[in-house]
Amino acid sequence: MNFEYNDIHLMIKETARKFASEVLAPTADERDEKEEFPHEAVKQMGELGFMGMMVAEKYGGAGLDTVSYVLAMEEISKVDASAGVIMSVNNSLVCWGLETFGNEEQKEKYLKPLAQGTMLGAFALSEPEAGSDATNQRTTAVRDGDFYVLNGTKNFITSGQNADVVLVMATTDKTKGAKGVSAFIVEKGTHGFSVAKKEKKLGIRSSDTVSLAFLDCRIPLANRIAEEGFGIKYALKSLDGGRIGIASQALGIAQGSLEASIKYAKERKAFDQPIANLQAIQFKIADMATNIDAARLLILKAATMKDAHGKYGPVAAMAKLFASRIAVQSALEAIQIHGGYGYIREYKVERFLRDAKITEIYEGTSEVQHIVIARSLLQQ
Repeated sequence: MNFEYNDIHLMIKETARKFASEVLAPTADERDEKEEFPHEAVKQMGELGFMGMMVAEKYGGAGLDTVSYVLAMEEISKVDASAGVIMSVNNSLVCWGLETFGNEEQKEKYLKPLAQGTMLGAFALSEPEAGSDATNQRTTAVRDGDFYVLNGTKNFITSGQNADVVLVMATTDKTKGAKGVSAFIVEKGTHGFSVAKKEKKLGIRSSDTVSLAFLDCRIPLANRIAEEGFGIKYALKSLDGGRIGIASQALGIAQGSLEASIKYAKERKAFDQPIANLQAIQFKIADMATNIDAARLLILKAATMKDAHGKYGPVAAMAKLFASRIAVQSALEAIQIHGGYGYIREYKVERFLRDAKITEIYEGTSEVQHIVIARSLLQQ
């Protein structure tokens, strides 16, 4: 398996790095403080092709591979994990599913503007009683002629307030359990569809996370994705790729923590020398770098397997499990290296820790990743 970057990979990485440092970095802390969505930055990411990176060019995407996506996600998330998750959801959970399972009409109407960044998408699977137990869908969709009538509530929906379209999982046949869940495209402004609550969060505060309400919301039959009963399979297949995105987000946070630690260790003096000369600090930095590189290799393995159309789900779960753990560990070590300064808002490392924790929770908790990995091994 060859992880050598080609010229396109290097160009994507440099473009993302430059955009992150010049556009995202100057406002990241302020937006975090104010819980302010990065509207202009997201628009610019669309113009750069970052919102539909793996979508075919004929549908408005950049037509790039998953490795390119991983490289861009790391560079964006290294500076601003909020922008990273907005980008990840639109790419992995929205565009990928529509391109893979949507019909031509849906691709023309929704996928093209989503991939071009002129529309923003959200993915609505979680409910108050359906988190890790994703099959326990209480939101219902009842067929009424050429429409479905949606009723229910979704929660913890990334970009839900700012999205133009939301992909919603809802039960169409309660008697069939998980096989009775279907997937729908719901447009912003549809009667009966509203944002119920915006959450106050520990981290990724520049990205909105909301509850969505559906009250007798009429959705055209044409907006059902694939056949009835395909919803859970659709969601789980989308989440396999989503975990590569979140693993890359975690990797970016970890790398940002390492770079901040190295910079500070060279500047900060104690006992008449830079603390970078102290073995205790050197060992922390060495462990951080080793773990981050191991996480990166796991993510690249998952990305390469996805591009080769192999069975990448278990490896994606490994990548997310390990990278999210390393993100939290690296952020904690960065704070320790910064000492008291690491605990205050003036330095970015406290934000890295707040942003890192969610990577162990959303798009499948670490406990769920253990289940996915173990099942794949035990079923061999």
